[in-house]
Amino acid sequence: MSTPLDKLFPHGVRAYPLPAPRQSYAARRSLAAAAAIGGRKMTHPGKAILAGGIAGGIEICITFPTEYVKTQLQLDERANRPRYRGIGDCVKLTVQDHGLRGLYRGLSSLLYGSIPKSAVRFGTFEILSNPMRDATGRLDNKGSLVCGLGAGITEAIFIVCPMETLKVKMIHDQCSLRPRYRGFFHGVSEIIREQGVRGTYQGLTATVLKQGTNQAIRFYVMNALRNWYKGDDTRKELHPIVTAVFGATAGAASVFGNTPLDVVKTRMQGLDAHRYRNTLDCAFQILKQEGPLAFYKGTVPRLGRVCLDVAIVFVIYEEVVKLLNNVWQTPEAH
Repeated sequence: MSTPLDKLFPHGVRAYPLPAPRQSYAARRSLAAAAAIGGRKMTHPGKAILAGGIAGGIEICITFPTEYVKTQLQLDERANRPRYRGIGDCVKLTVQDHGLRGLYRGLSSLLYGSIPKSAVRFGTFEILSNPMRDATGRLDNKGSLVCGLGAGITEAIFIVCPMETLKVKMIHDQCSLRPRYRGFFHGVSEIIREQGVRGTYQGLTATVLKQGTNQAIRFYVMNALRNWYKGDDTRKELHPIVTAVFGATAGAASVFGNTPLDVVKTRMQGLDAHRYRNTLDCAFQILKQEGPLAFYKGTVPRLGRVCLDVAIVFVIYEEVVKLLNNVWQTPEAH
């Protein structure tokens, strides 16, 4: 017996799927980007460590003379009648007394430390940031600040403090009438023999504060600029020149943000560090004897060095990671 429905649908009633709910344009674009990259776009910590080490080694060989001049000016206390009238005078006297090689005194201590420092920095940042990235691989600015702080503290404790202490002592030793250290290994052995391992950890508090704020500022600014440049297109590549400009900007921000901590750290690691009871006492004595402007000694050479430093490091890091992605297959996307 036929029914009205049989007449309307002589071939039977078929079930048709209901249309899916409409998604916003931004949601569709995010999902498309995520699908295109196969999930969250992350850098494997192993690649970050290797790329960071290579970047750090190349960078320090290029920029060390500016670090040497900055350290000399920061050690040149007003209370002891300054030896240098400025950056040019420091370079002139150093070359006059020690030749061009004098501008590279202490390079070995930084070179031995810069490779593991950058490796630890970028490796720690990727380890901390990967779980915090969204479906498209984007890291928000707050996350970059926290991860940068963690990376800076880690590198300060394990690498930067002993490396910086040795560098400052060797540069300071060169200013003496009778330099004691014949080279890096001789200097290290003498410092440890006389002061123990603690002798390589002078100014730890100041170093942790300096490196923590340094990397927090740098990664925050770099990440904010990168997010602004890419907009909604997370697959958009940064040209090396753009990366360099963003890196230099991040470096400049860190210089103006924490140079006072860098001055205190340098004094705490010099040969005259025994005059200070602790980090706060060092800061107080600088303020009392030399005035507030002393906290910004060496800003100009540091600004030049750091802007170049951060720009070079980020460019080389990004390019090495791209190269490693082509030859080293890792499960970055989940």
